[in-house]
Amino acid sequence: MEKVLLKNIENPNSADINEYKKAGGYRSLPKAFEYKPHDITDIVKKAGLRGRGGAGFPVAMKWSFACADPKFPKYLLCNADEGEPGTFKDRPILEKNPHLLIEGMVIAGYAIGAQYGYIYLRGEYPGAYHILNRAIAQAYENNLLGDNILGKGIKFHLAVHRGAGAYICGEETALIESLEGDKGQPRIKPPFPVNVGVFAKPTVVNNVETLSNIPLIIEIGGEEYSKIGSSDCPGPKLYCVSGHVEKPGVYELPMGTILRDIIYKHCGGIKGGRNLKAVIPGGITTPVLPADKIDCPMDFVNMPKHGSMLGSGAVIVMDETVCLVKVCHRALKFLEHESCGKCTPCREGTGWLRSILERIENGAGVEGDIELLLSVSGNMLGKTFCPLGDGAASVVQNYIKHFRNEFEEHIKRAKCVMREA
Repeated sequence: MEKVLLKNIENPNSADINEYKKAGGYRSLPKAFEYKPHDITDIVKKAGLRGRGGAGFPVAMKWSFACADPKFPKYLLCNADEGEPGTFKDRPILEKNPHLLIEGMVIAGYAIGAQYGYIYLRGEYPGAYHILNRAIAQAYENNLLGDNILGKGIKFHLAVHRGAGAYICGEETALIESLEGDKGQPRIKPPFPVNVGVFAKPTVVNNVETLSNIPLIIEIGGEEYSKIGSSDCPGPKLYCVSGHVEKPGVYELPMGTILRDIIYKHCGGIKGGRNLKAVIPGGITTPVLPADKIDCPMDFVNMPKHGSMLGSGAVIVMDETVCLVKVCHRALKFLEHESCGKCTPCREGTGWLRSILERIENGAGVEGDIELLLSVSGNMLGKTFCPLGDGAASVVQNYIKHFRNEFEEHIKRAKCVMREA
C-alpha cells in the first residue's frame, strides 16, 4: 500500500511546508472549501472513518453531534497526548509530517464550524512541540491559518498546548480539564464534550492519526477511501510494533491486516528465532493474546470477536523468555501511578492489585492470591469514571485467564520459574 500518513517522511526536510507541498500537500484544503460544511461530514461518513485514538467511534457521527448544538464558538481539539505504553504511532506525523495534521484540522474545523483549535501535545515530546510551532507559523505565513484562509473568508486559528506527562489526560474530558488550567481528571458524562466541552462550548476531540486521514478522504472521495482495508473499518492504519521482533517500528498498513502478518511478514518474525509467547495488540490495557490467538484482523470490529481490542494499534510482542506475572505487575505499577485518584474503585483497586502482584512476583504469594486478584478486579469493572480502572482490572483478569499456570507456579515455588530457564 502506498504510504499516505507517513508519506515523504524519509525526506530530512519533510516537516517544511514547501516539501509538504511538493509531495502534494495542501491540495485537499481548497477542494474542501468548494463543499458546504455539512457535505464534508457526509463525505467522511461515506468513507467510514473511525477514530484512531482507541475507541473507534465513527468520526462523522461525533462531528454531526457538535454541529447540531447551536452554541458558539465551537472548538476542535487534537489529542496528541500519546501516553499509552508501547504507543508511538503519532510521533512520526507530529515530527515528520505536521502539515498533514494541520491541513486535516483546518478541514475538520471548517466542517464542524469551529474557528479555534488546539493540539494537546504529550509533554515528553519536546521536539514535536518546536516542530509543530514552526509548522503552524508557516501555515499562518502562507494564509492557511488565520481570519481569511485562502481568501475564502474562513477563519481557523491553531495553537499547541503541552501536557505535563499525565497518562489520564489521554481521556478526552481530563484533557479538556487540563487545557482549561484545572487538574487533569475525568468529568462525569453526560454531558459529552460535543455539547459541553472546552470553556463549556461544543468541542470535538479527535486523535492525531484520525485528523491526518481527512486530507486523503477529501482528495480521493469517501467511496474510494472506504475500499481501503477492512470494510468494517476502512482506511490506512498505523501499527507501532515493539518488543521481541526483528524489525520494530511504525508500519502503515490497511486497516484489518492480520496480526500474525504484522509480526512475521512485516516485522521479520521473533528476534533470534525464538518462539512467540504472547502479544499485547493495542497498548498495555488491551487484553493480552497467547501465541495461538494471533490470526485476527486488526480492526475495531474483529478484535473483540477474538478476545481483545485494537486500542491504539500498539503491538507489544513477547517471546518465550518473558515472565508474564512480571509484565502484569509492571502494568499495574504504571496504572496505579497514573490513576488520578478521583474515584475510589480505581484509586484503591489499582493499589491493591499492584500490591498482590508484587507479593507474588517477589516470591511471597500465598494460596488464595489469584482468587483475591479476580475478586478485587471484578469489583472495579464498570464502577469508575473513565476506562483506566476498567483497563487495570481487565489486564489482571486476562493475564490470569490465559496464563494462570504461571501465577500458580510463582506461588507454589515462591519464585519466578522463568529465571530458571
